[in-house]
Amino acid sequence: MPRTVVVLPVGGEVVPTAALPALRATAHVIADDTVPEKVAVAAGAVPGAPAGADWVLLTTDLAQAPAADEVIVAPRGTALLDAVAVMDRLRSPGGCPWDAEQTHESLLQYMVEECYELYQAIEDGDGPATREELGDVLLQVLFHARVAADGEWSFDIDDVAGDLVAKLVGRHPHVFAGSERIDTAERQEHRWEELKRAEKQRDSSVDGVPLGQPAVALAAKLVSRTARAGLPADLLPRAAGPGEQLFAVAAKAKLAGGDPEAALRTAARRFADDVRAAERSARDAGLDPHALDAETWRTHWPAG
Repeated sequence: MPRTVVVLPVGGEVVPTAALPALRATAHVIADDTVPEKVAVAAGAVPGAPAGADWVLLTTDLAQAPAADEVIVAPRGTALLDAVAVMDRLRSPGGCPWDAEQTHESLLQYMVEECYELYQAIEDGDGPATREELGDVLLQVLFHARVAADGEWSFDIDDVAGDLVAKLVGRHPHVFAGSERIDTAERQEHRWEELKRAEKQRDSSVDGVPLGQPAVALAAKLVSRTARAGLPADLLPRAAGPGEQLFAVAAKAKLAGGDPEAALRTAARRFADDVRAAERSARDAGLDPHALDAETWRTHWPAG
């Protein structure tokens, strides 16, 4: 008979369905000290170390498990249940007073900050930072869903996830229903907008565009939406004011297939790097980088 290690998610609350045949086939189910007692009892496990040639070990730490003939792990996404459980604990009596006091409004600043930090991590090509910041953005989703469950809106994380699944399935009929054929990403983008417009019963091509986003991104989104609606480019803002001129530059970049928000951010970050480089150069030359005149700035400005 095989020796089997079953790896539970970090909180140890979920036993993978794939482990049920092994649990039924053996009389020797063991749980190590990383598994909650209630889970061990429910699985008919006893504490201790595996012995003999036929056993199933429950653990949350594969690195500490003995060699086995088979390793069964929880399906992808199971650890999200642990994240939900942690959020519930923080907001419940006996949890964290700060977390318990938060509202949708008080959390808004953190949602914006975390999204920008994630944006920067991806922009920097920093994998570990991207992983961390994705977790921080996920925390905001879990937090808002838990606040909603406690308040007058009365929905929870399962409602949020269920709505998302329904949306993804409904807007990909070529994948889940096989009712149509989509061959290109461009065609799928157009189809997504068609389905969304019908679903939300929007009257205008610009309905649903979030007006609170950064101005360059807002201009690009409006241009993208109106271009799909067939608006001719000569009707885009073209007056002499600085706002119209900035809009025109953003529109030109978007219509050419670019991302003006990302392009401007890249230029701005490159400028900030050049400023720091010039200040370092001046400091290395014995100058005060906070008291440079125009000619000294030019002398120490990086070439190219």
